[in-house]
Amino acid sequence: MSIDLPLAFAALMGLSILAYVVLDGYDLGVGMLMPAATHEEQALMVASIGPFWDANETWLVLGVGILLAAFPAAHGIVLGALYLPVAAMLIGLMFRGVAFEFRLQAQGWHRELWNWLFWFGSFLASFAQGAMLGRYVTGFESGFGFLLFSCITAASLCGGYVLLGAAWLVLKTQGTVRAKAIVWAGWGLLWTALGVLAVSIATPLVSSTVRHKWFAFPQTLPLLLLPAATLACGAAAAIALRRLHRGVAVGDWVPFACAVAIFILAFAGLAYSLFPYVVIDRLTLWQAASDPSALRFVLGGAVIVAPLIVAYTAFLQRVFWGKAQSGSYEQH
Repeated sequence: MSIDLPLAFAALMGLSILAYVVLDGYDLGVGMLMPAATHEEQALMVASIGPFWDANETWLVLGVGILLAAFPAAHGIVLGALYLPVAAMLIGLMFRGVAFEFRLQAQGWHRELWNWLFWFGSFLASFAQGAMLGRYVTGFESGFGFLLFSCITAASLCGGYVLLGAAWLVLKTQGTVRAKAIVWAGWGLLWTALGVLAVSIATPLVSSTVRHKWFAFPQTLPLLLLPAATLACGAAAAIALRRLHRGVAVGDWVPFACAVAIFILAFAGLAYSLFPYVVIDRLTLWQAASDPSALRFVLGGAVIVAPLIVAYTAFLQRVFWGKAQSGSYEQH
């Protein structure tokens, strides 16, 4: 049975980006929450993401690598239009990586400086990714309105990452950090709702194709299950956070599971809206794809690399499962 290679690579690229958003999203969120914590709490927060943060970025490398190798025509358009936010994201990730390592050896005001740079790198990378999302879903249109929309999606994605990071801290920490994280997650949930709503409204407005796919009633009525499920996950997260805040027995994993489900459902809705385009209403998967011989060659590497990344990610989660211990990544 023959494989539709462009479709297969699109699926792999989409899954890689989704994995990056969820996995690196929570440690970016933790980084943005650092200024709201005391020095002792910061040590526990760093310990909760220490074993994972650099490995999580591997998914971004895989996703961008697939875009370059499998869809070179789209790679030129997308990264050309997003040159500045991509550069900002990379600068943020570099700041974040350097600050994470240097803060471990620093003392006094130097450590405080690296903590702020860790926050700044996390915020800059997150804001740039949100700006890229806003530009992408509007087809790279120019104008003040589109710029404002990109800023809204950028702020909303930061809020979404704060939700993931706070929910991760609820899962991985104890004491005052966990108590504060419950409150932080509530604010992150509100910003996430704003971002999902903004993208849901904007995408049909800029594309008649997307509008027809979602509003051609009654054929599209079953699609209402997707936003309904997203609302249900948001409500479940809000209820769980409220009960945790009141001290009612709820599994610490519930807010994080709900947050991940919201991101997965929102991603599924966006994928449905854009398919089969790589660049909305301009370039389809098959138009942007490399020659079949090149795709077959790249596929050989992908079927080796992707399972290894999955296995390594699962291995890390298994080894470092459970509550984090303060000081695991601090100099003694």
